[in-house]
Amino acid sequence: MKATFISRENNEVKFTMEFTTEEFEAAVVDAYKSSKEQFAIDGFRKGKAPRSIIEKRYGENVFYEDAVNAMFQGGYPKAVTELELEIIDSPSAEFSNIEKGKELTVTITVPVYPTVEVKDYLGVEIEKVLIEVKDEDIETELAAAQKKQARIETVEREAKDGDTVVLDYSGFVGEEQFEGGTAENQELILGSGSFIPGFEEQLIGIKPEEKRDVAVTFPEEYQSEDLAGKEALFHCTVHEVKEEILPELDDDFAGDVSEFETFDEYRKDLAEKMQKQADLNAEAQMKDKTIEKVVEANKIEVPSVMVEEEVDRMLQELNQQLSNQGLNLDMYKQFLNKNDQEMRDEIKEEAEKRVKTRLILMSIADLEELEISQEEVEAEIKQIAETYQSDVEEIKKMIGLENLGYFEKDLKLKKAIELIYDKAIVK
Repeated sequence: MKATFISRENNEVKFTMEFTTEEFEAAVVDAYKSSKEQFAIDGFRKGKAPRSIIEKRYGENVFYEDAVNAMFQGGYPKAVTELELEIIDSPSAEFSNIEKGKELTVTITVPVYPTVEVKDYLGVEIEKVLIEVKDEDIETELAAAQKKQARIETVEREAKDGDTVVLDYSGFVGEEQFEGGTAENQELILGSGSFIPGFEEQLIGIKPEEKRDVAVTFPEEYQSEDLAGKEALFHCTVHEVKEEILPELDDDFAGDVSEFETFDEYRKDLAEKMQKQADLNAEAQMKDKTIEKVVEANKIEVPSVMVEEEVDRMLQELNQQLSNQGLNLDMYKQFLNKNDQEMRDEIKEEAEKRVKTRLILMSIADLEELEISQEEVEAEIKQIAETYQSDVEEIKKMIGLENLGYFEKDLKLKKAIELIYDKAIVK
């Protein structure tokens, strides 16, 4: 198959795919082999009739449609790759006369990424962003590390805020016990806000094996319509009170959670790492602002099909995030009381912004003739593997050979961002 570029007009590319007579004949043979089981010819067992007999009965073009479809499906992706086209929608095709012993020419017209004439992308003025890690930030991080090392101990005293209680409860609305309002040996952290408002506060001061009735009112927008806004009474029995014991922030603690022998060394290292991350966050904000200004300076129209594809991609990302929480997109839409179109309309503006940004960055990468080396690809994959504590080969497998081109394009976009940022004027 030979692919030949013809023209590009109004973000549409025209090219031809030329198949030799040998390629056409081979495709017809394959079509015969794959579909001969469908033909029942007198004197032959089903699927055993020779091609010539079938063609004599049904016409010599009986296998042409399947053959041409197979040639197109195999040749089109190769042609797109060979001509380095960035297609954005399905193609239209015109076929030459399909005859035995003749070449087949297919003329393709397909929408491609728009060409954007980018301006004012070098020397963009932005304000310096400084994020200073303060002592209270470090203390918060230390408290979080301290909490991770906490142990839980059962205590024989009244429950107080922050304690965990192990309890049985049964809920009633009036004289009727309602479904889902009963549990045994349920752990509940007082003050966590994980239960109905007002419930946890009423258990403060309770002792192990003490019984207590807790009166609450369900929120007006409670998930169960049968209970929304209603008053309820829970009969509770607390079996245990557990206290969280935090370790001392000392040298022993530092040795347990780090490679340092003293707490001062650990705290200093933590502060340095936090500041390094804060600096990276500040740089990311400045990069975002730089790209935002470049996009604002270049008013472009983007094809609606690209926006719709980006909306699809964003919805897929959202669905993946929800699945990590045991939810899905349908449940989310139901919770928000929105239909499919309302969800799409809600994110369409952001989708259009993403598409514009990508088009502009791709155009800058082309203008600046940015290239990605194999070493850069390998380095990026290695970094991803280290981030996710995975094997390099496993990451390559996840990306897939068929997606490597897209991966390289993303790296080229990152390089374009770095170029724009490096040339920005930071005030």
